[in-house]
Amino acid sequence: EPPSHNPVRTPNKKIPSPSPSRSKASPARSAKKPPPDSPNPDDSSLDNPDLGPFLLKLARDTIASGEGPTKALDYAIRAAKSFERCAVEGEPSLDLAMSLHVLAAIYCSLGRFDEAVPVLEQAIQVPDVERGPDHALAAFSGHMQLGDTYSMLGQAEKSIGCYEQGLKIQIQALGETDARVGETCRYLAEAHVQAMQFDKAEELCKKTLEIHHAHSEPASLEEAADRRLMALVCEAKGDYEAALEHLVLASMAMIANGQENEVASIDVSIGNIYMSLCRFDEAIFSYQKALTVFKSSKGDNHPSVASVFVRLADLYHRTGKLRESKSYCENALRIFAKPVPGTTAEEIAGGLTEISAIYESVDEPEEALKLLQKAMKLLEDKPGQQSTIAGIEARIGVMFYILGRYDESRNSFESAVTKLRASGERKSAFFGVVLNQMGLACVQLFKIDEAAELFEEARAILEQECGPCHQDTLGVYSNLAATYDAMGRVEDAIEILEYVLKLREEKLGIANPDFEDEKNRLAELLKEAGRSRNRKAKSLENLIDPNSKRTAKKEGTKKWGFRI
Repeated sequence: EPPSHNPVRTPNKKIPSPSPSRSKASPARSAKKPPPDSPNPDDSSLDNPDLGPFLLKLARDTIASGEGPTKALDYAIRAAKSFERCAVEGEPSLDLAMSLHVLAAIYCSLGRFDEAVPVLEQAIQVPDVERGPDHALAAFSGHMQLGDTYSMLGQAEKSIGCYEQGLKIQIQALGETDARVGETCRYLAEAHVQAMQFDKAEELCKKTLEIHHAHSEPASLEEAADRRLMALVCEAKGDYEAALEHLVLASMAMIANGQENEVASIDVSIGNIYMSLCRFDEAIFSYQKALTVFKSSKGDNHPSVASVFVRLADLYHRTGKLRESKSYCENALRIFAKPVPGTTAEEIAGGLTEISAIYESVDEPEEALKLLQKAMKLLEDKPGQQSTIAGIEARIGVMFYILGRYDESRNSFESAVTKLRASGERKSAFFGVVLNQMGLACVQLFKIDEAAELFEEARAILEQECGPCHQDTLGVYSNLAATYDAMGRVEDAIEILEYVLKLREEKLGIANPDFEDEKNRLAELLKEAGRSRNRKAKSLENLIDPNSKRTAKKEGTKKWGFRI
C-alpha cells in the first residue's frame, strides 16, 4: 500500500495513533525542481501491457532506494497512463487504481497535495465494490488516502466526508464488528476531535471500544488507545470525572503491557484533569511522576520534559505561586530554544503557545506576542497545520488588541477567519468566538458596519453550537446591541437587550452583575426611543477604547462595555 498521511492532531493534545499499521505523515519537502515533462500521451510504447507493471515496480524501487521522488514521479505517471490505455473497456482495473494511489503518494511526498487530489478522485472511481473484497479494499484505501490529503490541505470537512465514505465501504465488505472497522472508527473519531465535533467523536469512540472489547484481551493496547481518545473527548465536553476514569483504565492497561513512557504520558493527562477539578496536590503528584520517568528515559532536555514544565508552570500560576510558575516557564523555554534531535516543530510550537497563555495571564502581552509569533513561524511551511495556525493568529489578534494595535489585530483575525472558513470550521463555536473578537477590533477602527456583520454571524453560530444561555453567546448579544445603538438602530438594540434580560430572569438568575448593567442600558434606550437623534450616537463613543487616538471628546454618558 502507498504511504499515507495521518490527519492533523488536536494542538497540544497527545492523541493515540489510530492504527500501528498506518504510517505517520512525512515531512513536507518543497518542490524546488520543476515537474518532469509528462510523457507523450501518443507514445505507442505505453500500449504494451507489460510496461505498466514494470514502470510501477521502477517507481517503488526508486523510492525505496532513496534516489528521490522526482524520478519516481516520472515512472508513476507513465505507469498510470499505461494501465489506463491497456484497461479493458467495462472492466475496472485494480492495477490502474494501485498506480494512481502510488502516484498520489509521490505527489504528497513532494508537498504537491493539490495535484494529488484529482489523481485520487480518479482512483476512487475505478473499483467496483460489488466485485468482491479486492475492489472494496481498493475503494476503501482510495477514500482514506484522499481524506488524508484533504486533511493536509486543511480541508477538514472534505477530509471527514472521505473517511466516512471509506468506513461505509469497509463495513459493507467486512461487517460492523470486524476489528479493522474498529481501527477506522477510531481514525475517524480523531478527525472529528480535530474538527471539534465532540459528540460524533464520542459516538465513534464508544463503537470502537465495543469492537475491541469483543476482539481483544482485557487491558489490551487497543483498549488503552481507545480510552485515551475517549478521555480527550470527555475532557473537551467538560465531563472530567468520566475522563479521569478512562485515563486510569488506560494507565492500568499500559502498565500491564510494560509501556512505561506511555504510562508517563497518561499521568500528564491525569494531572490535567486533576487541575481542571482544582485538585492541585494530586495534579502535582501526577506531573512529578511523569517528569521522573521522562528525565530517566529521554533525558533532561527532551521536549516531553519541557511539556511537563509547562503544565507545572500553569498549575503554579493558577495557585498564585508566580515565582515558581515563571521558573518553570523559563526552564521549558530553555529546552525549546535548543531542541534535541528528533524534536518536531509542532511540539515546540505547541509548548510556546501554552507558555504564551501564561504570560498573557500575568499581564505580559508583549512577551506572549513574541512567543506566538515564533510558534507561527515554525508552522507556516508545514502542511496540514492551517487550523493550528489560525488558532495562533487569533491569539495574536487578541494580543494586538490588548496592546491597542487595532489595525494589526483586525488583520490577524481576518487571516484566521479566512483559514477557518477554508478548513470547514465555519460552523464551530471557536469560529464564532473569533468572529466576535474581530468585530471588537473593527469597532476600535470605527468600522461599525463591518463589526455588525461579524457580530451577526457570530450570534448565529454560537446560538446553534452553544445555545442562547452560554456566556459567549450572551457576550455577542451585548456587543451586537451596543453596535446597533451606535448605528442608530435603537429598536433592534432594545429587542436584543429585552431578550437577554428575559433569558437572565427566567433561566440564569439576576445575581449576575451584568444583569443590572444591561437593565440600565435598556432603560436608557427606552427613554431615548422615539426621539430625534440629532447627534452622533452616544453608544459609539462609549464603545471605543478611551486610549484610542481617534476617539472624539467623550460625552457624559454611561459606558457600554464590549465583551470578548
